[in-house]
Amino acid sequence: MKKVHLLMMLIIGISCFAASARAEKVWMQKPAGKMVEAARNSTKQVSITAVKKLYDGDEDIILLDVRTPREYEAIHIPGAESAPRGLLEFIIWSLVPDENEQIYVYCRTGARAALATKLLNELGYKNAVRIDTGMADWARSGYPVQTSFTDEELILLPAEE
Repeated sequence: MKKVHLLMMLIIGISCFAASARAEKVWMQKPAGKMVEAARNSTKQVSITAVKKLYDGDEDIILLDVRTPREYEAIHIPGAESAPRGLLEFIIWSLVPDENEQIYVYCRTGARAALATKLLNELGYKNAVRIDTGMADWARSGYPVQTSFTDEELILLPAEE
């Protein structure tokens, strides 16, 4: 029964990825797309492979997931802190009190991460950078992921396109 429950949660999580991909095409044509592009142009970025090397090297970094709590529960990078973008300016101080910490921000595809990183920089976080893609590419790359439903690491196989 536990395996069936886990399988259902994984299916729900993966379907959330697909549904949000359809929505992405619409907002990119609206003013929000311009805001995201401006945030991308004004913030530093790093690749997921560079972050994975830091992650594997046990570097003293903070991974900040700015997706919704439901997205975080479904799948996230093990050890990442959840700080939904809509609450970021209110909760970041309790999660990361030192403005000099090395913070790597991610979301699903990189758009919310760009906006969140810009906000963190404006709040005084000098070493906040965004991961150029996001959770979707992290999972597709076969890097470690975790779900809060079972609190265990998962292995996801790339979907055939």
